[in-house]
Parts: sequence; C-alpha cells; structure tokens
Amino acid sequence: MGTERDTRTVPAPGRDDVRVLPHLVALDVDGTLVGPDDRIPAETVAALELVRASGHHVVLATGRSLVGMLSVARRLGLARGWAVCSNGALTVRLDPATPSGYDVVEVRTFATGPVIGRAVALAPDVFVAVEEVGRGWRVNRRFAPGALNGPQSLSPGSQLRVEHGARVVLHADRIADHVTHLREAGVTVTPAGADWVDVTAHGTDKAFGLGRVRDALGVPAERTVAVGDGVNDLPMLVWAARGVAMGHAPGSLHAVADEITGTVEEQGVVPVLHSLVPAAARRPGLSPLAAQLAAAVRTVAEDVPPGSGPDPAAVVRVWHGASPDLAGCEVHARPADEPVRRVPVPAGRASTMRDVERAAREAGLSYPRGDTGRRRAYWRGVLPGGAAGGPAAFELPLRPC
Repeated sequence: MGTERDTRTVPAPGRDDVRVLPHLVALDVDGTLVGPDDRIPAETVAALELVRASGHHVVLATGRSLVGMLSVARRLGLARGWAVCSNGALTVRLDPATPSGYDVVEVRTFATGPVIGRAVALAPDVFVAVEEVGRGWRVNRRFAPGALNGPQSLSPGSQLRVEHGARVVLHADRIADHVTHLREAGVTVTPAGADWVDVTAHGTDKAFGLGRVRDALGVPAERTVAVGDGVNDLPMLVWAARGVAMGHAPGSLHAVADEITGTVEEQGVVPVLHSLVPAAARRPGLSPLAAQLAAAVRTVAEDVPPGSGPDPAAVVRVWHGASPDLAGCEVHARPADEPVRRVPVPAGRASTMRDVERAAREAGLSYPRGDTGRRRAYWRGVLPGGAAGGPAAFELPLRPC
C-alpha cells in the first residue's frame, strides 16, 4: 500500500462485531482491476468473490464500451448484477437468463454533429469513433488495433455527424487542449491523455449512472464505495460515501479521495475489498470455498431476528446442471417464503456437494448429520423452481460450531 504517499490510507479490515450491511461497491476497470498488461491478478478475483459472498453489490463502472466491459465481466466471473459503461452513458443489468447475457436499462444519447464539427475544425486529421451499443464502433479512420474495445466499421465523416450516439471518441495531437471549446457544443468532454477525449451527453458521467443503479438496488447513500485511478473517476469518487484513489492516480483524484491505496501493480484494490469482508472469512489458510461460506453465513445470519427459532439462520443451497459438478451455490437466510438475503458463493460452482461439506467444516461451520456409519450430511431436496438454478436443487443448514 502507498502509505508514504498520503496519510489517508485504506484502514485495516473491519472487526467481526460490525454488521456486514450490503454496500454498492463501484470499481473502475483499467488501472484499478486490470493492469497495463491487461492481466487481472488472481488475488483481485479472489477478493472480489469474497466481497460478493459478503452480500455486497459489485458494480463495474468503466469508460469502456459495453463490448469491452463484457469481456472483463466474464474474466471476473460476473454474470449477474449491474454495470455502468461508456463513462455513464450506458446502464446495464447482467443476467445470464437473457439471450445476450445483459439488458441495457438506460442509454443517454446526444447529437454527435456539433462536437465532431468542432473537432474537425480544430484538427482536420482527427480520428472519430461513435459507439454502436453492443456491437462496436463506427469510425472515420481506423484506430490502432486495441485502441478501442470492440470491432470497427468505416463510415464517412459526414454520416457520423448526423447521428445520435451514446459516446464519441476523438483522437488527435493535443486534442485535450481544446476541452473547453468542445464543451461549448453542450456535451460532457473527459480527457484521457493529451491526445484522446471521450464525449458523452451533457451531465453524463460515472456518478450519474451509479446513482441510477443505487436507486434500483435501494442501497443508502452512506453505503457506497468507489475505487478508481483516472480523471473520469473523479465524479464517482466525490459521489461515493467512501471514495478511494489508486496510488498511481493523478493529484486531482488524490485531492478529492477519502482514502488512497496502493498502485495497480501493488494490487491496491485488494485491501479495499478485504475491508468489506467479515474477519471470519479472512483467516489465514482458508480455501476460497471455505472463506466464501464463512462470509456468506455470517452475512445472512445477521438478518434473522434473535429468538426467532432454534433452527440455523443460514442454509447453503446448491443445484446441478448437465454434469455431476455443481452449476451454482448460494447461501440463503433460513428457508422462508421470502428469504431476507441470498448471496452467491462463486467458488461453489464446479465443485461437489462433498466439497461444500468439507469447506463448511474448514470454515468452522456445522450441519445436520447422521448418528451412525459414515454420518452423511442431511441435504434436503428443494422443489423445482425453488432455487435459481433449476430442478436439481438441495440445501443444507449451516451454523457456527
């Protein structure tokens, strides 16, 4: 961690006597989760899975296009939840049950002509790209490979000017020197280096999109966390109750942040994520499945009122797909018509019911077992439709030893 860069560093993880209330955790992608080599460290993925198992809402908030965001979400194992793309122009709900794997909840578009016209007048050789949501980009000239997230299709510059788009990219020598002039077209202009600017509709940024997501999730404003490293992250760090800047972020971001963590090379996002996880799940030596079960059981058990009955407060629910391995694993509040909480256990996917039993014991959790012989666990069958994964579902009550 970058403790010598600033005294406002990420605090130690919380104590176990603090309730794990669901937070909205907004995470920038490039420079925060993904390093300059386009690699996502295994430690970052493991920390994210622990945060999800603790009942928090992980929301990717990125300047990437929808196509670029989806590739990262898949690598992170995020198939459900929310994301904000294109610097707030797109709000998306991830859902594997939909044909595309997502629903576009909101798109904010604007007339592209005025700002493109100004850019061409300033820099006749400017590269222009207009995002085609879910498909890629329409460009006047081909950008270098990898410069844009998604495929490019050539279009005449005159055609790009008569469209409405969610986001426009302008790439030219020192184009960022003209931000003020470009903003006079009534748009939001965000520089991403001296030679690159992103353009969205007026008043559109990551904070705008995250506000929509927070309202949909019903998370109070005081339970919002945001981590980022770029100028386009400044609005969301100000918006969040707890804004964390990466150690390599520019001074303008450090100035508004509540905390400063390590650089992306130091995996600075990991201690921030760990600070949202119950201490019981961070014991040294726990396997990923055991740690996630410990976090999930602690999380859902807190929602069951004291004295509400002798049964355990949590059950682990699993279901199968086409193979013997588990297709999914969740921890629910004690079975009821309307469970108070249900949280994913990502490491349970592709494991077995026996693996879940062993991990529960490793995490210091007990479950009903037979009294003789091999003392098998008492898994209870769940009626078809009773679990998110389909008909072959089973659940096992869990309680701390």
